[in-house]
Amino acid sequence: MHPKTRKQLKQIAHHLDPVVSVGEQGASPNVLAEAQRALDDHELIKVRLHAPDRALRTAMGDELAARCDATIVQRIGKIVVLFRANPQPKRALSNLSRYGLDRVRDSAAV
Repeated sequence: MHPKTRKQLKQIAHHLDPVVSVGEQGASPNVLAEAQRALDDHELIKVRLHAPDRALRTAMGDELAARCDATIVQRIGKIVVLFRANPQPKRALSNLSRYGLDRVRDSAAV
């Protein structure tokens, strides 16, 4: 991902609240389904990882991103920001459309 695109996504994510919460046991099928749904709707989401160990949080974030076919934009403490471009976004729900950055979707898809 281009650094300018990552910076724009971080700016949008700053104002978001976590929409998915992953427990210490990792991503269950239900959590994975909810993350997939949230990425389809919003394209850019925050996920809270409830793990006490930094290495475990890193592994959980990597696993969730891989299983959701998403890109990790940022990690801060127990929060990870995921992005997955939707070629046919729901304009009313997409965080990129809400902030007028539809071009970020196009440049990230490259």
